[in-house]
Parts: sequence; C-alpha cells; structure tokens
Amino acid sequence: MAERAQQIASSLRAAGVVPGDRVLVVADHSVGSVAAVWGVLEAAAVLVPLHPTVKPDKLAWLQDHCGAAAIIREGRVEPVEGVKRPDADAEAARELAAIIYTSGSTGRPKGVMLTHANIVSAADSIAQYLELLEDDVIQVLSPLSFDYGLYQLFLAARRRARAVLAPPFTLPAQVLKQAAIERVTFFPAVPTHIALLERLQDVSAWDLSRVRAVTSTAATLVPSNIETIRRIFPAAQIFSMYGLTECKRCSYLPPADLERKPGSVGVPIPGTELWIVDEQSRRLGPDQVGQLVIRGPHVMRGYWRDPTATAERVRPGPAAGERVLYTGDLCRLDGEGYLYFVARTDDVLKSRGEKVAPKEVELALHAIPGVNEAAVVGVADELLGQAIVGFVVTDSVSEANVIRECQQRLESHMIPTRIIVLPAIPKTAHGKVDKRQLWEIATLRR
Repeated sequence: MAERAQQIASSLRAAGVVPGDRVLVVADHSVGSVAAVWGVLEAAAVLVPLHPTVKPDKLAWLQDHCGAAAIIREGRVEPVEGVKRPDADAEAARELAAIIYTSGSTGRPKGVMLTHANIVSAADSIAQYLELLEDDVIQVLSPLSFDYGLYQLFLAARRRARAVLAPPFTLPAQVLKQAAIERVTFFPAVPTHIALLERLQDVSAWDLSRVRAVTSTAATLVPSNIETIRRIFPAAQIFSMYGLTECKRCSYLPPADLERKPGSVGVPIPGTELWIVDEQSRRLGPDQVGQLVIRGPHVMRGYWRDPTATAERVRPGPAAGERVLYTGDLCRLDGEGYLYFVARTDDVLKSRGEKVAPKEVELALHAIPGVNEAAVVGVADELLGQAIVGFVVTDSVSEANVIRECQQRLESHMIPTRIIVLPAIPKTAHGKVDKRQLWEIATLRR
C-alpha cells in the first residue's frame, strides 16, 4: 500500500500538483481508492473524496468550487485543465488534509475543511473509547466518500489494525460471510444497515463470535435495531454514536448505558466538551432544549469559500484564539450530562402554530409493531402552515392503523395528517434519509 501511495503521489507531482492543491478522488469501494486516499496525503495535497455515482454536472460544480488541480478515478491521475484555483483559502489549504462535502438536503453542498490535526485528534479519541487494538479487524461498510467510511481507514492506520472493504450492503448475506472469513472484530454500521440485516432470519452459517463491537451513527438506534444486533452479533458491545462532518464525532453512549439511557447519544468523546445554548448563546441547564455547541481539537477550520456559513457555525471559544462549533442541532443534556438529539434547527416543522421535531414523530412511528422503517417531512398547507406526512415501511400495518397508533402516542399537533407506505425509505448516496425525495413524493400524492 505504501508503494502504491508513493506511485500516486509521484503521478500527482508530475501532473503539476503542489502542496495545498485540492485533488478529487472518485472513491469506489476498492483497494485502488484506498491507495488514492493515501497518495493524495503523501503528496501534501488536500483530499476531496467523492461518491462513485457522482453525476457529471455535480462533478463539474465541485471541480470549480474547490479549484481542483487533479482528479483520480479508476486508479488514473487526470490533471484538471482550465479550473480557476480560488485564492480565498490558499493559506488555509496548506494545513488541510481534506475537504469533505456535506450532502445537505437543500441547496449546494458545503465543503468542510479538516486539518491534519482535526483528523488525528478525532481518530485517536474514537480509538480510545472503542479500545481499538492492533489485532482488530474493521469491516468498512460505508462509502469512502462518507466520513464514517473514510475514518475507518484513519482508525486502522492510527492503531495499526486491519481494514477490510465490505461488498455492497445490498447483499447483506455476503457481508456477514466476509465478516466470518476475515475474522472481523469491529462492525461500523448505520441504522439502514441494521434494518437490512433484520431480514436475515438464519445466520448460523457464519461464525460471527469474533465481532466484539458494533458501532452506529447517522441516527439513533431504535429497539428493533438493538434486538437485531444482539441476535446476529451476540458477543458484541453496542456503541451508539453521534457527530457531524464538521467535527467528525462528539458523543458516544457507553454500552453499559444502552438500557439505562434509552434514546440518548451519550457523553462527550475524550478531549471534547459540549454544552447547550439558547438563541442568545446563553448556556442552558439540564433538560432544556437549545443548540448544541462543541469544543475540541477536532472542530473544523470552516467551510471552503463560504465565510458567511463559517461565521455562523465556527465562533470564538472560551480560550483566546479558540474556535467552537455551533452545530445547528437542537439537543438537550440530562442531569447526568447525557446528550439527547432533538432536531436540526433547520428541520423543525411548525404545524397548527406549534413547533414539531420530526425526530420525535419518527421515534413514535418506529415504536409501532410491524413498522420496519419510518421518516417524516413537512409540506406546505394553507390551514396548518405545515402538514406532517409520515412514511413507513411495513408488511403488516395499514395506514389507518398507523394513524390510530400515533393518536395514542403523540400530542395532537404532532400526529401526521397522512401516512404513506413505501417499499423502502429513499436514501442519499451516503445512506442518510433523502428528505428532499420524500417531500417530492408527499407533494405528488396529495
């Protein structure tokens, strides 16, 4: 791998790439893409990982936005001709390791600027609380364009552990077969992966007893997820985690607290401090809902070529010259300091004059027996302001019964006005719920 990375670095230099230049890597799930990641960093360039299904128009926009000097795809280094390299962040680029573009539900993606120090501090903190060892084997399930997948490489490197690239998760049986053959010890999943594993009733063909930890991020684990993990990986500890690309990770729920703190995303990761503030940035007490603020060496430098968005999210901290992250997430801390995610500040709905957190409605839908997946969006409504539309994946519950269950579980202003049954909840390339597509479905099915 070191030799392949050196070859790529040499090819980049021959193509005119200098330290601080941005290099796009169309990162499929291959050894070649892993080599490209290390090769870009070996050349002291800035890694910009992209999903392999990136469309030409988006690729062109990203090329222009980051001022890419080269692109690597299918193992080939291609210089980018005619792209104007922006000067605005030239100084920042020299200390950057990566720019990871977030898959926002609206508008253009934002480029999260991560320094080498950001990545090292985040990886070491995660490896510390997971107690990752040199003889561990990490199965890489998520795309390398998604920070959750990419960081598995960094974690393995920091602890000299082994990373194994998994087959597509559309073939969950093949994923488990590989886990058994490769003696996987760490299984870093998202709830979507766990939902697909629920369909496998008999897993006795594979010895999964070496899996000692299942980690999950992107959404809170619901009871059915936990039940599936325990059935398939009986020897594994379960780590429910929470974070943002802007700081990688901010909290984790110790496995011993899984039942004691249902719905919590845990305590701060080592080296991190977090608190909740109101709209005037005043700190709030226990069980008060406000915006989450994160302090630590893993907080991003800012958004590439977006000083306005950077100023909104990255603000002065308690120490001189320090930056803290205003996440845009509504959360609360309980009396013991455990964190609970409530909603994105830009995701809060307003129906019947009341604020509604989609996450709260989604948790109620997940709790209904027979509902396998659930999601919620708001659509414009002349009477209600926003009408709440729920989407569920189920083989056994009618739309009417879902509404009746919601009436038993939710306050009146939180009850969906409609339930739409889908064969699957649409996801983005990074495995997150595609709220934009759901909004389009809800609008078309009025």
